Amino acid sequence: MTISHRLVGTGGHRVVVLHDWFATTRHWGPFLDYLDGEEFSYALPDHRGYGERAAVPGEYTLAEIAQDVLDLADQLGWDTFSLVGHSMGAKAAQRVLVQAPHRVRRLAGITPVPASAYPLDAEAHALFHGAAERPANRRAILDLVTGQRANGGWLDLMTARSVAGSRPEAFQRYLEDWTTQDFAAKIAGTRLPVRVFIGEHDLALTEPVMRATWLAHYPDATLEILAGCGHYPMYEIPVAFATALEDFLRG
Repeated sequence: MTISHRLVGTGGHRVVVLHDWFATTRHWGPFLDYLDGEEFSYALPDHRGYGERAAVPGEYTLAEIAQDVLDLADQLGWDTFSLVGHSMGAKAAQRVLVQAPHRVRRLAGITPVPASAYPLDAEAHALFHGAAERPANRRAILDLVTGQRANGGWLDLMTARSVAGSRPEAFQRYLEDWTTQDFAAKIAGTRLPVRVFIGEHDLALTEPVMRATWLAHYPDATLEILAGCGHYPMYEIPVAFATALEDFLRG
């Protein structure tokens, strides 16, 4: 199966970029305009059930995303590559480490979900599990994870894009997988350069959560707290975030 994807840049450092639960590869905002296409090549595939791959059937799991990443890398002729994952996409990126750790050069988690389970309390469970069918729930989640700082226009736009860009059954099944899967024991102790980026205003994926998970799992992990943003630095601080990300990828 040929995996459709978006390519940004033609550089020698190859990077696969995985989007979050809400978005598609078309929804990274102006951030992509500020990347260094001479030094890096970025491949951005949509997950099955999303965007250009909305009609591609699947089980809609993190393991399936990881296998698609490896198949895409083979398709591109990339023996090794770095990984960038946003939120749910960062948990899927860690599944690539489970399946083929020798192929990954560097790993960047952007406001990332950990490899361990991510349990939801009763209120959050109702909010998140109702989001597949209720746009108002998606908007409330966006407001929460950006620190209740974003204006209504942006929240409305992001909600509409999320609804239009994902199939409800895929959206629901990915949620069930990324909140319950626990493969931390399979990646714990992995030695490679890892950078965790979180927004200072993200009310969900916070510094204590990262220190208890990502920084505990990866001996060489470092944490960078991004000022002036929440869960979506690619929208909230695109220039500063592009600079910080590529500083890490350069090593």
